[in-house]
Amino acid sequence: MMDGKIKQDSNIPIGKNIRNVRIAKGIGQTELVRRMQLLGVDMTRETLVKIERGIQHIYATQLRAIRDLLETSYDELLKEE
Repeated sequence: MMDGKIKQDSNIPIGKNIRNVRIAKGIGQTELVRRMQLLGVDMTRETLVKIERGIQHIYATQLRAIRDLLETSYDELLKEE
């Protein structure tokens, strides 16, 4: 199954939103990536860093896993700046 990439734009900083929620929950990048890998979602720490900086697209499956692991909503992750 092919996953669609989600492109960030200047109005909706997905990566920044992910970072803010992750930090608020007290979860480090390495820990979040480890949990994603346990779910079978392909992600490296380097990839997460690039996503949070807004320089790499995120796959829909990655976004869903992050939403679930951070116990947040798509609304929170996709909120406008």
